Amino acid sequence: MEEKRSNLIIGPDDKIGNVEAGLLGLQHVLAMDVYVPPVILAMMLAMSVGDKMGLLQVTFLAAGIGTIIQTAIFMKMPVSQGPSFVPLTAAAGVVLANGGVKNGMATLLGALVVGAILLMLLGVSGAFYKIINTLVPAIVGGTIITCVGLSLIPTALNSNIFQAAGNINQNMILAGITALTLLVSISISIHFPKLQRIFRTGAIIIALLVGTVVATMMGRFDWNTVGNAAWFSLPQGTALHYGISFSPSAILTFIIIYAILTTETTGTWFAMGAVTNHQITNKQWNRGIIGEGVSCLIAALLGTTPVTGYSTNAGIISITGIASKRVFISAGIWFILLGFFTKISAFLSAIPAPVIGGVFAIICVTIMLNGLRVIRNLKESESDIYVIGVPIILTLALVLIPAAVVKEAPQMLQYLLGSPIAAAAVAAIILNLVMTKRERKQELNTEKI
Repeated sequence: MEEKRSNLIIGPDDKIGNVEAGLLGLQHVLAMDVYVPPVILAMMLAMSVGDKMGLLQVTFLAAGIGTIIQTAIFMKMPVSQGPSFVPLTAAAGVVLANGGVKNGMATLLGALVVGAILLMLLGVSGAFYKIINTLVPAIVGGTIITCVGLSLIPTALNSNIFQAAGNINQNMILAGITALTLLVSISISIHFPKLQRIFRTGAIIIALLVGTVVATMMGRFDWNTVGNAAWFSLPQGTALHYGISFSPSAILTFIIIYAILTTETTGTWFAMGAVTNHQITNKQWNRGIIGEGVSCLIAALLGTTPVTGYSTNAGIISITGIASKRVFISAGIWFILLGFFTKISAFLSAIPAPVIGGVFAIICVTIMLNGLRVIRNLKESESDIYVIGVPIILTLALVLIPAAVVKEAPQMLQYLLGSPIAAAAVAAIILNLVMTKRERKQELNTEKI
């Protein structure tokens, strides 16, 4: 199918210079919160400073390698890999239940290895695209994309602005200035087409730089952390350090976790297909899930949690109009460099959360609107209002549900409740199957009459 690129400045396969690809790749890295999940997991496990830095480094490495192999070899779409928040509670539970970091990490890594191999087998068997074609038609795909963006907005506002460390008024000012800079850059690109290549493609990095400068003026940027960090260090804490052991209960837990992650990743791929105007082929679905399994296997062997498709990047493409695969490969190279150059890692982690939040909120909105755009172009039926509406309600409900209620639920159910995207996807799939089947029966009965 021929791809339309009406809203793109550069398409996935278009040529782009190495320097420009490198700068735009860095923009993707800056806009992603890849460092947050490993930091949270390190806190949950009470890791030492050395172990925490090691976990951060191997996560960067896994994200970089996964991004490159998915974009260049398997999915062959502009796809960026990064650590999900979904497995964190389960990962901490497995580690703590098996003797803490020293002994429990081996059990965790063993479960992650088994789950990753199962993902690869699913793709090799050729069954994945059949599942997608049967369960996820356009109406469900558009709904999932919408719910992906909607579920991320509260994180952008609460975690990065309202509940972030520091004075809340300063947080709001920093986020507001960063977001305003992003919008002004986009506005300049619209009104002055000749400047589009600078202000639209570089809008996010311009906004982050302005936000960082303002944060420095407010005394909110911790330059001491950057100054004290070493320039270069080899990653620590890989599977060679912790070892690998297998526990049936841990493996079962992470088979369920991988199923949820696969649902989320499917939503990310749909979002990326929507912003690049590309129809994902059956071959790409199968190759993509193989690449997902390979990425997760590499992450496990490096000693970190699974890296999966990041939906943030679809929003970045929508804003910048740059969908080049070379840009994503450059982002992967940046991540690998971050795995070795700890001073750069320290700089990125020192950027105040409100600065990230100001950009992140707008990115989330663009993802949500791309989902609505997919839905808008479809022929409506009576059941659509429920297939679309109920998952949206469910997404908001799980975003707003009190943590105490989630903790009271059975452990397996907690994983699903902790992933609004996965819960919304399951709801959309079931509603579409049930209600569409009922409509078909009614149509057949009407024809007989």
